[in-house]
Amino acid sequence: MDTMKRLGGDAFAPQTTYLNSASTGLIPAAGVAAMHEGVQATAAGRPLDHFRDVEAARAAFARLAGVPARQVATGASVAVYAGLIAASLPDGAEVLLSEDDFSSLVNPFHSRPGLKVRTVALEDLADSVRPGTDLVAFSQVQSADGRIAAVDAVREAARAHGARTLVDASQSAGWLPLPQADFLVAVGFKWLMGPRGITYLVVPEDLGGLTPLLAGWVAGEQPWDSCYGPVAELAHSARRFDISPSLYSYAGAVAGFELLDHLGIAAVRAHDAALADRFRAGLAELGHTPVHAPGSAIVSVPGLGARQPQLSAAGIEVSDRAGNLRASFHLYNSSDDVDRLLHSLT
Repeated sequence: MDTMKRLGGDAFAPQTTYLNSASTGLIPAAGVAAMHEGVQATAAGRPLDHFRDVEAARAAFARLAGVPARQVATGASVAVYAGLIAASLPDGAEVLLSEDDFSSLVNPFHSRPGLKVRTVALEDLADSVRPGTDLVAFSQVQSADGRIAAVDAVREAARAHGARTLVDASQSAGWLPLPQADFLVAVGFKWLMGPRGITYLVVPEDLGGLTPLLAGWVAGEQPWDSCYGPVAELAHSARRFDISPSLYSYAGAVAGFELLDHLGIAAVRAHDAALADRFRAGLAELGHTPVHAPGSAIVSVPGLGARQPQLSAAGIEVSDRAGNLRASFHLYNSSDDVDRLLHSLT
């Protein structure tokens, strides 16, 4: 298969040159149809059992993460789960963060009273873990510029000092193999091509010592027997950290996972990276130097962020992030998309 053509086939029908998966991924037609069917059924008074979709999505993310489904919780945002982890830390615990990481990941630790928060450059994370560090929290791929963290080095440094790791895979899940971490969190609406309203959390086999502060009825071992009064028995799995689900979103999410399962992450990664490299090569010919992020599906070009409104008006969707023009490539993109963006930047 020519990796410079779209991998998505007829699953997508973009009406723009859409190069903005780092903000929101396109939803496959099958996902749109599933959500539409769910809404129509509810409007007609015949709601479908979308809780099966929740479990299907949980299992699919677990396969990507290489863990049993019992270690995956489903919720609504990275900030909620980062806050849950922050709340589990004792007073005086030290949390190590990377500079300019996404706010949903880092702000809960700054907001939690009693924590010692240190922030260092992404490339200095591994060398900055020290005795007394309790948690290292960082993104596998940086939202602003696509840089890929040295996850293995950070994890080994954390283990050497008795610290745990929290990795945000929101900008990597769906095109990059997911890393091993004590805690792993990722939204479902970017490269996983689901609707907004879904976030996945992977916890250790022993559930990581987290207190299920947000537990409601869906967190019960028998949810339908846990609707009234205190939940008598919390789920024995990560489901005790579930947040009441946005059911239509999960109906749409399953289609994205099915497409990724069919294509394989290795093929998607090769496709996305090839398009990003084509864009980098074209930028060099135009005299522009992107942020150094080899192998990333995200390309960020300093000084060109202000061009985003003009490009959008021309039907080319990219982002302006921290003053950078950010283009992000996924399976529904082709070399023609890259070339159109490059031509518009001349």
